[in-house]
Amino acid sequence: MKLIHSAAELQEQLDYERARGHKIGFVPTMGALHEGHISLVDVAKESCDVVVVSVFVNPLQFGPKEDFDKYPRTLQGDAELLEQHEVQYLFAPGVADIYPQSPEITQRAGVVGSTFEGASRPGHFDGMLTVVNRLMQIVSPDVVVFGEKDAQQVFIVRKLIGARFKDCRLVEAPTLRDSNGLALSSRNRFLSPSDLAEASSIYRHLNEMRTELETGAKVSLTVEKHAKGIEAIPNAKLEYLAVIDPQIFRPVDDNYRGAAKIIVAAKVGEVRLIDNLNVKAISA
Repeated sequence: MKLIHSAAELQEQLDYERARGHKIGFVPTMGALHEGHISLVDVAKESCDVVVVSVFVNPLQFGPKEDFDKYPRTLQGDAELLEQHEVQYLFAPGVADIYPQSPEITQRAGVVGSTFEGASRPGHFDGMLTVVNRLMQIVSPDVVVFGEKDAQQVFIVRKLIGARFKDCRLVEAPTLRDSNGLALSSRNRFLSPSDLAEASSIYRHLNEMRTELETGAKVSLTVEKHAKGIEAIPNAKLEYLAVIDPQIFRPVDDNYRGAAKIIVAAKVGEVRLIDNLNVKAISA
């Protein structure tokens, strides 16, 4: 595996790969890699000859009260893990490579970007889209892989890819979970043992919601019931719980019928967690 810090050097290497007829798969990350990230790599490998993983902690997607300085940076361990899984290129650029002039927003997430995660973290999706746009310009992949756990991010990035990178296919990889159902996340390492158990209870509520919705429960009553349940978890603070139409990423009402998605964000201790589950069909 080659560790590359320069955008120009990476582009030179990838031009060589394309000249050999190789398809390029890309997995953008902020590092602190775990098996969830490796599952994205495995998805990229299924349809590509060469996989590029980027590690860049993007300052533009952290708010003033968020954990940019505390976000784990484990490049050596990340490199060792990726090498074990036969990734060809690890791209770990500096800020100047990503933002040659200065870090500034160039992409806007629109109305959807101001709801749910966007309401809790103003400006987050504009910063995320800006860095994804820049990374896509550098890598020019055939396939880019994002994790299903970040549902709103995937929804917004899909719009960007469709509009600006039409030759690239976005693949949404299933969420990888631990034995208790907790979605794997780089932030999970900050959970205490007791917080880990409490965080897993959130997934139990999502599963119960899915079952209830698929067997005729009203959306409003289901959300109300399980919001109270999550709020009752010791050391947990619910930010939002909603059932949305995945085609437009907006909440549904009791008259909605069809496929849906349950989304949640909550703090357990000092750690902010997000998750989601698909509902096959809300029925009457």
